[in-house]
Amino acid sequence: TVENLYNINQTCMEQYRKGGGNMDYYKAALELHEQHKGKIEVTAKVPVKTRDDLSAAYTPGVAEPCRVIAKDYEQSFKLTRRSNLVAVITDGTAVLGLGDIGPAAGMPVMEGKCALFKEFADVDAFPLCIDSKDTDTIVQTIYLISKSFGGINLEDIAAPRCFEIERRLKEMCDIPVFHDDQHGTAIVVAAALLNAVKVTKKEMAGAAGIAIGKHLINMGFGNVIMCDINGIICEGDEGLNPGQEEISHISNLNHEHGKLADALKGADAFIGVSRPNLVTKEMVSTMNNGIVFAMANPTPEIMPDEALAGGAAVVGTGRSDFPN
Repeated sequence: TVENLYNINQTCMEQYRKGGGNMDYYKAALELHEQHKGKIEVTAKVPVKTRDDLSAAYTPGVAEPCRVIAKDYEQSFKLTRRSNLVAVITDGTAVLGLGDIGPAAGMPVMEGKCALFKEFADVDAFPLCIDSKDTDTIVQTIYLISKSFGGINLEDIAAPRCFEIERRLKEMCDIPVFHDDQHGTAIVVAAALLNAVKVTKKEMAGAAGIAIGKHLINMGFGNVIMCDINGIICEGDEGLNPGQEEISHISNLNHEHGKLADALKGADAFIGVSRPNLVTKEMVSTMNNGIVFAMANPTPEIMPDEALAGGAAVVGTGRSDFPN
């Protein structure tokens, strides 16, 4: 239960404080998951204690809401849990910063997201891990189960496949489709960057990275330079995927080329949603009073202490055990 998780968390934090801040969160998480066999459970909202209870919750009474919904589809959102039930779905190909570890290995993250839905928004969520990397199969699978839910939350699906999956599902489904790695991350980063800009007294000039870039450009944060594994993305480059090609027309306005280190020289902010240990304190030192959001999980692109040692003015990560 949420209460049990809270009590365990409090115990863990007490151990952390007694140990001088050296708690092993990986060990604590493994113990927590083993003890509880996961982090969520399904409970009944109505009593099924008497014959009358059973007859109203199930047969014969349940036939009446079925008949009503058959005549009016919209009633399914009023007479069932659909209006407050979200499917949290992955194919296990981009789990945290761990990469393609498979659908079963992605289940703890999906369960965790469901726990967050319930704790912070009182929204019921159910984890679904699809054992396929085929875009058509994933799209069809999600579409076929969509009548059970009020919303779809796509999670940890590798780019560029995730872009097409999201686009097609929005066209096919009659419920909201949200890709957390794109839209959720973009919203959180934009909010954090607004605050960081205020703290550093900077002026606004006018898969996750692509969506963040679009969102920041639309909000007027100025010249956004995108980088992938090969370095700076520039309009006209060969081999860009569809998402990169689209954003190349509105980013990197000076058509710069080079590696990540080149992009960071004189930059006001670094936003990382990639992989561990890509950034050094020397690279941070070349920034302009830098804002560093290193959000690769579980290991960020640069550890907070290293970023601060490099002269970063504001540092944030995607982890809950580091101060932001």
